[in-house]
Amino acid sequence: MNKRKPVRLGKAAQVALSYVALCAIAAVTLFPFFWMVSTSLKEPGNILSLQPQLIPSPARWANYIDAWTAQPFGRYYINSIVVAVSVTLGQLLTCSLAGYAFARLRFVGRNVLFFCYLSTLMIPSQVTMIPVFIILRYFGWLNTYQALILPSVCSAYGTFLLRQFFKTIPKDLEDAATIDRCSQFGIYLHIMLPLAKPALATLATFVLLQSWNDFFWPLIVCHTPEMMTLPIGLSNFQGMYSTSWELLMAGAVIVMVPVVALYIINQRFFTRGIVLTGLKG
Repeated sequence: MNKRKPVRLGKAAQVALSYVALCAIAAVTLFPFFWMVSTSLKEPGNILSLQPQLIPSPARWANYIDAWTAQPFGRYYINSIVVAVSVTLGQLLTCSLAGYAFARLRFVGRNVLFFCYLSTLMIPSQVTMIPVFIILRYFGWLNTYQALILPSVCSAYGTFLLRQFFKTIPKDLEDAATIDRCSQFGIYLHIMLPLAKPALATLATFVLLQSWNDFFWPLIVCHTPEMMTLPIGLSNFQGMYSTSWELLMAGAVIVMVPVVALYIINQRFFTRGIVLTGLKG
């Protein structure tokens, strides 16, 4: 019995050290978010003081009202929601159709076409930005929802993600549906999509976060406040000579709330989708 105690103590010490290390990493990761919330509740004169306050006293909740009224945040929110939801739904449709075709359909040149499509991931977005801008200007779509949405409704990464998931679905289900005289689109709609909920939730989370936080592309194609999104609205709090840090941080918290809520809702599907999409090559 005495010989086993050091082994048990050693394992317990390893577990304790692991928890301590994880807690330290979590604290370092969450500290910027805590500081952002703390700054959003401070008085303007206490933000850059020599003795910084971790917990503001008193807390100035009016900063959130001032941030909302200082900029047309309502309009920014509507634009960001319309763009993010439209891009997400568009990618779910196009990527699921393409992923199903590359994973389950047989046609000449399928693998070559897929790898050519996948190779576009190696092209930086800055390379295609100017040609896309010229095309949008030719159609007269600058400063419109079309310019914010249409260039992002297709994704090689999303197609690859869903293709990997569709390849994990047993072919027996497809054969049974074929025997029951179900069409290819019926198999995709009634069998593949219901089974692909984890992968679809994962892709939706990625796309929605990317579209919600996108700054560079809306900055290029939009030039009026009526079409600006939330990231551009936040940048308006930064002036050439001064920055309203309390309003900037309050606005950042307002922008971050939907993202955190989305991740909490999709966490179960998100984790499962990441695991399952890598089962087959």
